[in-house]
Amino acid sequence: MCGRYGLSLGAADLARVYRAIGEDIDGWTPRYSIAPSTMVPVLRARPDQDADSPAGVRVLEPAKWGFKPSWAKEKGPRPINARLETVATNGMFRNAMKSQRCITPMTGYYEWTEQGSKKVPHWIHADGRLLNAASVAAATRTDDGWLVTVAIVTTTSTDSAGEVHDRMPVFLGEDSLDEWLAPGKLDKTSVQGLVSLAADDAARIAGGLGTYRVDPRVNNVRRIDPSDPDLIAPVEDLFGT
Repeated sequence: MCGRYGLSLGAADLARVYRAIGEDIDGWTPRYSIAPSTMVPVLRARPDQDADSPAGVRVLEPAKWGFKPSWAKEKGPRPINARLETVATNGMFRNAMKSQRCITPMTGYYEWTEQGSKKVPHWIHADGRLLNAASVAAATRTDDGWLVTVAIVTTTSTDSAGEVHDRMPVFLGEDSLDEWLAPGKLDKTSVQGLVSLAADDAARIAGGLGTYRVDPRVNNVRRIDPSDPDLIAPVEDLFGT
């Protein structure tokens, strides 16, 4: 799964890298510990009204991490992850998979192992490179307009990531982004094609990920400064192994 991640790029850099419109995330600054229920930047595509482009226009916008479709009960679950194996068929996510796919940018994520009674945090990363986490979104009308919520798609972990946890985010290559983000509603065959594309990309990109231990202070999300880059600094083995 993915329960906490980091993003070391600010709004301007994200807009430049993705060649996206990003006015709605102007206040976003790098954060090295992002927890569920946080408002985060996501990359989506909107239909291009001025050009005949199936890829649409890339837009960065804020979304709340924790998926809530419009029909969900107020006190219902807010899943932060969706499984790639079932995202196209699970009733919670299947409509979003057809028409509301997005990307959650990150530069790494945290997972934990257990050593005795201690939880040991690990930072899984690609040497500072931006990672494109496949995600699905939902929009709900609120008193203030629309709230977009998001779940990160996960798959079985392999390579270094698999040594820490059995699930990992599905990361897409740059050449797959337009296909994943394409606006409009997909049919069943097209959705299954996207699932296969995502699985292939995830397996390939997993081979380039690395992992190292970080300071256990990240375990307490309420007591850390999420803007502190030292949160993802590697530490010596604190547990004697």
